[in-house]
Amino acid sequence: MFDDLAGQRTGRRIQILRERRGLSRPTLAGLVGMSGSWLKDVERGRLLPPRLPTLVKLAEALGVGDVALLAGTDMNIGDAASIPMASFARIPHEAIPAIRQAVRDPLLTVPGADGPLDIAALADRVRHAWRLWHGSKTHRTDVGRILPALIRDARIAERVAEPEQRREANAVLSDVYALVQHEIVWASEPELIWVVADRGVSAAHSADRPVALAGAAWTLAIVQRSMGDLDGAIRLVADAAALLRPRLDDGPVGLQAMYGALQLHAATTSARAGREGDALRYLDEGGKAAERLPKGYHHPWTQFGTSNVAVHAVSVGADLSKSATARDRARQIDPDTIPSRERRARLMVETARSYHQQRDYSAALDWLERAFSACNDSVHYSPQARQMASDAVDHGGPMIDRRARTFARRLDLPV
Repeated sequence: MFDDLAGQRTGRRIQILRERRGLSRPTLAGLVGMSGSWLKDVERGRLLPPRLPTLVKLAEALGVGDVALLAGTDMNIGDAASIPMASFARIPHEAIPAIRQAVRDPLLTVPGADGPLDIAALADRVRHAWRLWHGSKTHRTDVGRILPALIRDARIAERVAEPEQRREANAVLSDVYALVQHEIVWASEPELIWVVADRGVSAAHSADRPVALAGAAWTLAIVQRSMGDLDGAIRLVADAAALLRPRLDDGPVGLQAMYGALQLHAATTSARAGREGDALRYLDEGGKAAERLPKGYHHPWTQFGTSNVAVHAVSVGADLSKSATARDRARQIDPDTIPSRERRARLMVETARSYHQQRDYSAALDWLERAFSACNDSVHYSPQARQMASDAVDHGGPMIDRRARTFARRLDLPV
């Protein structure tokens, strides 16, 4: 049945499967949140092949049970590779039910709130939670324990705040929702992720502060990107950057860092869309923004700074399937200059990806093990890292078989 896919590019495979299902380009594109013109460019090879999350959405829309059937000669996954749709199920986390309840609670009454809450103390708790997110090896677990109470208290604080404090309360609430989004991505249902992102934007509007609005846009764009709407994500961060640009010369350092974070977001999203020129342009703009910051500064939750620009440069190289470039960029980074354990582990996962693209499963496993040592949860709850670990078991060969299986069990993968 699939003989006509042999030797074909990814775009051509998608076209064949689309036509076999009797779907028009606009229909299939709409099912994955993209435009018909984007799909046309993919099918004709004018854009780089879609990244794995978008391929998964295409496979689902096309009724294909194995994502590897979409991956053609222009993708380095190996002819015998199998990527079953079941690999992309949610990765369960024990914190999600309590977080879901805290978000969904209608709060018709606010028990225990005898008056306005201390907004400054609440903001300190949020800052502590972000430090925990970036400083703990098991950040999802540790932050997950404190998030339900933080969500409820932030929502109550906004409800009972005096009029002159309501904007500040909403700014804190928007930051809380940004942290919630980080916690639940890949672990909860898409509906909850969208609700959290949308509430973050609403709180930022009520805060009526440019940095809060830009931060909420940054968070919402991450959700759009993870759901496959790359064009929408790029438009959103571009609009948010335009909101901050007139204030760069005299704005606070946090505003300048948020502007830089938006540039890096646009860079990685453009790379995932196969737009190399745009990706490099945004990456360069992000680098310029980092140079304007005080030496050693990193934004409290986006972690924007010079080291984060370097990490994103590795991601851009990997996303553009330039694995040698990604590895060269990674070699120039001293991990100790990255204050966030989560971002340090991400660098190592991206380095692993550059080897995985070349089917060097042994080297990819080495870097995944280093990433796990730096931050367990950054590997355990990463679909890409889990897929690479699974591939090391399936295709790594006898030399690494025992190591690969031991590591896969640490990620609770079936072996």
